[in-house]
Amino acid sequence: MLQILTVTFPFFALVLCGFIAARRGMLPIAAIPGLNTFVLFFALPCMLYRFGATTPIAQLLDPSVALTYLLCALVMVGFVVAVTRHGRIGWNDASFGALVGAFPNTGFMGVPLLVALLGPKAAGPAIVTILVDMVITTSLCIALSRLGSHGPGDASAAQAAKNALKGVATNPMPWSILLGALVSALQLEFPKPVVQTVGLLADAASPVALFTIGAVLARSQMLAKEDKSHAVHWMEVVPVAAIKLFLHPLLVLLVGAGAIQMGVHMDRFALTVLVLLAALPSASNVSLLAERFGADNGRIARIILVSTAAAFFTFAGAVALMT
Repeated sequence: MLQILTVTFPFFALVLCGFIAARRGMLPIAAIPGLNTFVLFFALPCMLYRFGATTPIAQLLDPSVALTYLLCALVMVGFVVAVTRHGRIGWNDASFGALVGAFPNTGFMGVPLLVALLGPKAAGPAIVTILVDMVITTSLCIALSRLGSHGPGDASAAQAAKNALKGVATNPMPWSILLGALVSALQLEFPKPVVQTVGLLADAASPVALFTIGAVLARSQMLAKEDKSHAVHWMEVVPVAAIKLFLHPLLVLLVGAGAIQMGVHMDRFALTVLVLLAALPSASNVSLLAERFGADNGRIARIILVSTAAAFFTFAGAVALMT
């Protein structure tokens, strides 16, 4: 466990540094969108491209990994919506609660952390799950969030899903993954200056992304405190965070192990990666989506904050059990 914490501690420490910097005013709130832009449009796409380009194409096109993870994501979304949609929590809040319960922080945290723990081979399954979560899980939850809308200005579920797919199309992350896969398949080589430039941006992705996660969490907490219109009870936060950190990885383990027992061709190493990805805290970008679609962002931000803080211990435990 001490060896595992030696690897995971710097990642969570960078999140804490970003949180403290934003809370104490060392990092202005107005600067956080700039950090997000750098990570989302420059550093992270370069990191994902580099992993995609250096990963065998067979790992990036593994249907058993994609279908196993997708099935678990769909079950998680349905379960969280079913157990949380009551009282003041309608379709909108329940759907984004389901998204925050099923969408791990794979891009900002998972890929660099698992590569540090398990080696470069872990990037393949992780990249597959990013595509599943961004294209299918996110679109499904946004569509579900519109089921309770009745106003003339509200978008239908179909229109919301269409808008979600449009957002995916303008997100550079899937395209960088596909470009990396194309380079891997065709064995292309770019000029050395281009490779070095991409490498510099890729190397900056992990520290800046982790620092940005902490700053975003601090900003969400501060904004939620300023908005007193919605008081969030701990029973609306802790159960979803617990479902994310405990039920999600357990479900992936059971479904994956069952699939292997039934004869599905899936590498046990890939299953280990999937379980550890599911054990990650909730994705911080869900808070931005919740705000855009009018959900209770204070509740979503608290779930992300609780899951991220608790994951320092629970994720280390999951690594110890799986490896």
